[in-house]
Amino acid sequence: MSSKISGYEAPVGKIFSDDFVFTIPSYQRPYSWEKEQAGELLDDLLLALGVGAAPIEDLNPYFLGSIVLIKGDTPPAEVVDGQQRLTTLVILLAALRELAPKDEADELTCYIYEKAKKLSNIPDRFRLTVRSRDADFFREFIQKETGFKQLKELTAVLKDPQMNMRHNALHFLTKLEKVPEDVRLRLAGFIVSRCFLIVVTTPDFAAAYRIFSILNDRGMNLSHADILKAEIIGQVPQKLEDQYTSEWENCEEELGLESFRDLFGHIRMILVKKKLAGTVLQEVRDNVKPAEKPMEFIDKVLVPLADAYEEILNASYKSTKKADEINRVLGWLHRVDNADWQPPAIHFMAENHNDPDALLRFLKDLERLAAGLMIYRASINERIGRYGLLIDAINNGSDLYSAESPLQLSDEEREWIRKALNGSIYEVRQTRLFILLRLDEAVAAAGATYDRSVVTIEHVLPQTPEAGSTWLTWWPDDVKREESVHRLGNLALLDHRKKEGIFFPLKFEK
Repeated sequence: MSSKISGYEAPVGKIFSDDFVFTIPSYQRPYSWEKEQAGELLDDLLLALGVGAAPIEDLNPYFLGSIVLIKGDTPPAEVVDGQQRLTTLVILLAALRELAPKDEADELTCYIYEKAKKLSNIPDRFRLTVRSRDADFFREFIQKETGFKQLKELTAVLKDPQMNMRHNALHFLTKLEKVPEDVRLRLAGFIVSRCFLIVVTTPDFAAAYRIFSILNDRGMNLSHADILKAEIIGQVPQKLEDQYTSEWENCEEELGLESFRDLFGHIRMILVKKKLAGTVLQEVRDNVKPAEKPMEFIDKVLVPLADAYEEILNASYKSTKKADEINRVLGWLHRVDNADWQPPAIHFMAENHNDPDALLRFLKDLERLAAGLMIYRASINERIGRYGLLIDAINNGSDLYSAESPLQLSDEEREWIRKALNGSIYEVRQTRLFILLRLDEAVAAAGATYDRSVVTIEHVLPQTPEAGSTWLTWWPDDVKREESVHRLGNLALLDHRKKEGIFFPLKFEK
């Protein structure tokens, strides 16, 4: 097998030839082009064809985009990017075949599938095989010559991808019936010989996916969540497929696409308990292995952790008691400048959702730990290692509140934090606002509330006093003044609202 990445242009006639046997892998999204996109493609092709009788080979070529394939030196090719275009082109060629005279129809069939050779015991070989759940439908109603007649009369309830295929096929047929036969035949010749795709091939998925991501940086890339969905749901018994697909998509909708993708990284951390070494996709496959027990994974891992993650993300825990306190602590956790604390929080929340006392106690200590690690600027490796130990301690039923627990700050860490707080905290941009806001709440009897969502930090002793200022009389020593100006006692939180040049200080509820 070739180990090289290659790219070249090829006309549609070459694409749908013996050089390629395309398959759409199960991790791909379903066929989703609707009549609008399909109709736009046909309109563009007719416009590019133009009017007149100029030889097809003299017409300007038409670029159909790119396809990314996992392919070696033999015809089999797994489509990583381009399935919507390839599928729609097959539907269009089939519609043109339906309206063509016999000789031209037979020629168009050759681009759709290679007919069986009975004497050689070779079955029909289709140029494109779509996702397994739609493959039989696509063959019977689109690729086979008798398909369109059955398609017109079809009354069965179809899934969305099959419905899109049917709608687009009949839409093409309706539009092409209004086009003169000679123009239809010219269009078929134009598509086969003057419409080009850029073909990018690579022998492995990792390289193909990188290329796909680069080529689609303005669109919605296929994520590890999409791939895992196909792999996991694909292993669920067919009679339960709709149920578990619904459960999966409910989680996705509840969290939103971006947070749902992040959830798999957190699941990996909860179960693997160490820093990511490769891709989330590969580590979930290798270490979590959700496709081996797909229903158990969805029921016992995905759904409860997604529910916990949603409440953590939105600080929306609900309970008959202590919900407000728990959500307030979650709000402070979200002010920490990293999300490394989230896996242990998700894990503990899922395990103790109905015990608000345990939740509040854990989250308070977790906030102290996360804030402490942030204030003394622990490295990412230190943080991940620490939270991995904490997840282990949760799993083992260890006493999380003993001095030795990874949930608790050590004496050495407390000293580092005190040293950081006693220094020039203003100069550490990542922590200064958190420290002042957290202190604000600590000194307020019932917690601080602010008049505005935007607050600023102002120096009492100015950073650069003007010449002749009283500040210079009070602080004549430049070195001492410089040492003091950025420290905690010289900083004040102010409401960003400004009136006649005066900042209004924050107000407290008493």
